[in-house]
Amino acid sequence: MSLAEHLGELRRRAVRAAIALAAGMVAGWFLADVVLALLRDPIAVAALQQDRPVALNFTSVSAAFDLRVQIAVVAGIVIASPVWLYQLFAFFMPALNKREHRYTLGFTFAALPLFLAGCAAGIWVVPHIVALLTAFAPADSLTYLDARSYFDFVLRLVLITGVAFVLPLVLVLLNFAGVVSGVAILKAWRWAVLSICLFTAIATPAADVMAMLLLAIPMVLLYVGACGIALLSDRRRSRALSAAIDLPAVEV
Repeated sequence: MSLAEHLGELRRRAVRAAIALAAGMVAGWFLADVVLALLRDPIAVAALQQDRPVALNFTSVSAAFDLRVQIAVVAGIVIASPVWLYQLFAFFMPALNKREHRYTLGFTFAALPLFLAGCAAGIWVVPHIVALLTAFAPADSLTYLDARSYFDFVLRLVLITGVAFVLPLVLVLLNFAGVVSGVAILKAWRWAVLSICLFTAIATPAADVMAMLLLAIPMVLLYVGACGIALLSDRRRSRALSAAIDLPAVEV
């Protein structure tokens, strides 16, 4: 393809992705009440457990509208993710060989459900983290959470768990493609643990040490699982290579 054809293909893919994102944001606007209900549930649980008021606080006249717009944007990106991920993959597909195409296609179809499963796990963890962190307030105090800051906090928690579910898949696919061995992944465990701790520390507020630990532990376990799968894949590949070497020569 010429440069003009590449630019035209990029424009078509970008337009389709933008249309999908716009439609997803419209759907997210109408789903904002459902999302807000999910956001309020952890606060209700914390108030019930601590037997004191814990509530969202909107600090300005436009705060509720701004929060609804933010929810619509985030929900639209998630809803439209199958479309814009496919458009991104389809744009680079002509430059890949058959083997790369197979691995990339498998990654595309496996990454989306893993990411959504991670987001669901993050939503499940949020009430426990909110109840734990708000419990440090004195018993005779009232807890009013800024709605915008609270939504940013929950969004980061949910997204970080979604990404955590996908990262081990990247390691496994790199191993399947022969780029990195299972032994190399295992030997890098110190750097992996350090990277996970730094990643979760950046994704969560600096004071939320417990939130950082609750996110880092599942990521470490998923890393260990990826190491195990990569080691098994290397063993299977080694056996197949040994069997191929032991095969008798075929006379022509």
